[in-house]
Amino acid sequence: MDQVTVSPKFQVVIPQAVRKMLGIKPGQKMRVIAYDDKVILIPVRPIQAARGSLKGINTHIERETEERV
Repeated sequence: MDQVTVSPKFQVVIPQAVRKMLGIKPGQKMRVIAYDDKVILIPVRPIQAARGSLKGINTHIERETEERV
């Protein structure tokens, strides 16, 4: 587990191994979420990056057969 230090300007450096694993590039936007006593950084990805990620998912939905009044 990597450890980072918060600078006097409240900045941190994301460790190289984590940057490589997540494909984080310079200038990339990150979502910052405070959860319990944690800070979570989530890379913002363009919607096109999600294309094809649900390939093969079953989209059949059972419909109600009764008529609504």
